Amino acid sequence: MKKTMGKTSTKKRTGLPKLTWPAVKQYIKETDKWLLLLVTAASVYGILLVFSATYADKGDSLIPRDALVMMIAFCLGIAACMIVSSFDYEILSRLWILVGIGCFLLMVITLFFGTPLNPDRPDAKSWLDLGPIAFQTSELVKVGFILTFSVHLDLVKEEINKFKNVILLCLHGAVPVLMVMKSGDDGSALIFLLIFAAMMFAAGLHWAYFLAAFSCLLVGIPILWYTGFIIDDHQKARILALIHPEEYALNEAYQQNQGIVAIGSGQTTGKGFMGGNYTQNNLVPESQNDMIFTVAGEEFGFIGAAAVVIVLGLIILRIILNGRRSKDMVGYLICMGTAAMIASQAILNIGMGLRVLPVIGITLPFFSAGGSSNVCIYLAIGLVMSVYRFNQKRPAVDFRVSRIATAFSER
Repeated sequence: MKKTMGKTSTKKRTGLPKLTWPAVKQYIKETDKWLLLLVTAASVYGILLVFSATYADKGDSLIPRDALVMMIAFCLGIAACMIVSSFDYEILSRLWILVGIGCFLLMVITLFFGTPLNPDRPDAKSWLDLGPIAFQTSELVKVGFILTFSVHLDLVKEEINKFKNVILLCLHGAVPVLMVMKSGDDGSALIFLLIFAAMMFAAGLHWAYFLAAFSCLLVGIPILWYTGFIIDDHQKARILALIHPEEYALNEAYQQNQGIVAIGSGQTTGKGFMGGNYTQNNLVPESQNDMIFTVAGEEFGFIGAAAVVIVLGLIILRIILNGRRSKDMVGYLICMGTAAMIASQAILNIGMGLRVLPVIGITLPFFSAGGSSNVCIYLAIGLVMSVYRFNQKRPAVDFRVSRIATAFSER
């Protein structure tokens, strides 16, 4: 016994796991390889589309700036995904109060110091100017909201249908929605709202609440429309442009009209990589961002456009399956929230490209240009992969603040 204790006392303890080859092999074994393959394929395809969409403006550079930023964001995103997925999401979820406070402060900073990225939208001060880069804070807050709201729903899961708990949950959801709207990013505010609704549904909220909300929406839309509160004249014009595109052909409907013609011109197999007339001549405004789907349709045809939908569909399906196999509510809701985020953005963005939904400035996950959105979505994928890796039976989690430090010391 004395010999054993002597050896133990001389052992150096760092408190951190060593990065050994067996540990790396174990990590690879536990990683959701299918999800990693799907998101990588989506990002590579997206980089090719952005490269083509911005090639005409590359100047003397070898690689267009937007494509280069996307490549860097992809590398950083994969690294962030691996780091996040190496932590047990149970530990991360115990930090939910700190995450919530951090997201709130980040949005407050944005409201005071945010700058517009688009000179045509001086009111959209949803970016932080960090010198060489601009960061869209709402993208990071989405991930934080999914984590904090998952824990909040888990805390009241047995009494979720009590009116008091529903009110508190609605207040939780209203904070990011209203703050993002105040920064001028109505598109992201809508995404927050859809994530909120999807997670409430997944948590088992009674259908009567959804019916009541839908009824209020039906009554509220005409009031908002005619009073101009929230829905301004520019937003009204974008909606009316769907009904009467010929009347708004030179302004609000121009982008979508050009986009739908570009998609149609691709027919079945497309005009080939960097062979699209509309794409290469910048005839579709913001083709690298909001209208990236038109690039796939023109240059890769119906097959290329369908590939975008299929890859995104498989990603969403895989995330949902990971959530369904989770043994606890928090892991399940993290996956449902992430799936809802990707699905809602994909539906809205592709709907804009096909001229069935109004233009509201929503990027297509993994495909549209942008460093903030591409890095942050991989943070969410990292949480999903953590759920996959640490999906095992464990005792109930105590989410009190006093357990934060204990959680790390126990590990």
